[in-house]
Amino acid sequence: MKPKQPDQPANTGAALAQDALAVYERGDAPLAEDLYRRRLATNDRDGIAHNNLANLLRQSSRYSEAKLHYERALESMPDSAEIRQNLAGLLETLHEYDRAEAEYRRALELRPDFVEARFNLGLLLLAAGRYAEGWPLYESRLQIDHEHGTLPFPRWNGEDLNGKTLLLVPEQGYGDTIQFSRYASLLKARGVRTLSMLCKPQLAPLLRTVKGIDALVTDPQALHVHDYWDSVMSLPYHFGTTLESIPAEIPYLGVFTNRLDAWRERLPSDGVRVGLVWKGNPAHDNDAERSLRHFSDLSPLWSIDGVRFVSLQVGNAEAETQDCDAQQPILCLGKEIRDFADTAAIVAQLNLVICVDTAVAHVAGALGIACWLMLPRAGTDWRWHRSGNQSPWYPKDMYLFRQTPAGWSAVVEEVTAALADVMRGR
Repeated sequence: MKPKQPDQPANTGAALAQDALAVYERGDAPLAEDLYRRRLATNDRDGIAHNNLANLLRQSSRYSEAKLHYERALESMPDSAEIRQNLAGLLETLHEYDRAEAEYRRALELRPDFVEARFNLGLLLLAAGRYAEGWPLYESRLQIDHEHGTLPFPRWNGEDLNGKTLLLVPEQGYGDTIQFSRYASLLKARGVRTLSMLCKPQLAPLLRTVKGIDALVTDPQALHVHDYWDSVMSLPYHFGTTLESIPAEIPYLGVFTNRLDAWRERLPSDGVRVGLVWKGNPAHDNDAERSLRHFSDLSPLWSIDGVRFVSLQVGNAEAETQDCDAQQPILCLGKEIRDFADTAAIVAQLNLVICVDTAVAHVAGALGIACWLMLPRAGTDWRWHRSGNQSPWYPKDMYLFRQTPAGWSAVVEEVTAALADVMRGR
């Protein structure tokens, strides 16, 4: 889940600032900026105008200017929790993490019921690996998005589960469900009689291989009453997970033999088989940062002999391979993949997966297949932390390549050099 975006304090004050806000909401950012600046030229102490201009500048990646205007806003409105949270979010973007944490905490001092600030502070702490502090704050996401709606039985809050039935509900993306399904065996160890999981049909065949899950429900209309329900992403909180206690029994996913057999004959019989995924779900909030511009961005990889590339890219993006076919023939399987059990059956027979931050990385990690994960500089998900080249969630054979200000080209060059080293060592 992405941090919540900047807040707009309710009262814009002067008519000119009100007009600027209305213009911005209509989509005319340049005119809105002009109106805000005209307002500030007449009253440089208008904290709301400074805040709203900062929001506008931040959304157009003019971070240094935005920071200045947030700070000017706080000079006039030091007790505004909303402005302090907005500044904190920008400070995270600028990698000023200590100050960002201080601003989040000050916002919560001013407004103890400020759910968005609590959630964003939780994300910051989780990204720092401070799980014991972060999980309770991360729970506030449920008050923001209300993703689960209303269920006619209680949410599990740590009660004794011996002999009880428990329903796990999904949250956010496919990768999140795959990552946290590892907790199923821990729930069964607490005595759960029947552990059910609600999931989308594309995930069900894969989740059937997870030890501890007794039943999968793909149609919400078919749900029946359980003793308790819980979000799959709240399980680390309930189990008090720390960096040292992450359930890391890998593999915790399996692959059906018939699926393996069906895909084996489709895969290259020679060379080192490397799966590629270069784009994520375009509906994801941070997709512009986490996805590559085009398949051709991976072209430095084509210089390495002995590699057989396999596309695991689903959706329209796989068509981008046609533009590069002369330079690097690639086996395109995306249109043939029906569900995540197919993806797992292919991944299980590869030597390596190279991908951006999508669910395929979690499939590879959960299967214990080597995965090189290319991470964006902006909006990196909390689970990959802020630094380091390995993940505590997938300690076996997952390597993280992090984007720098040099952009994706530098990441691809680094990946290419690493792959060349591997091939030389064979």
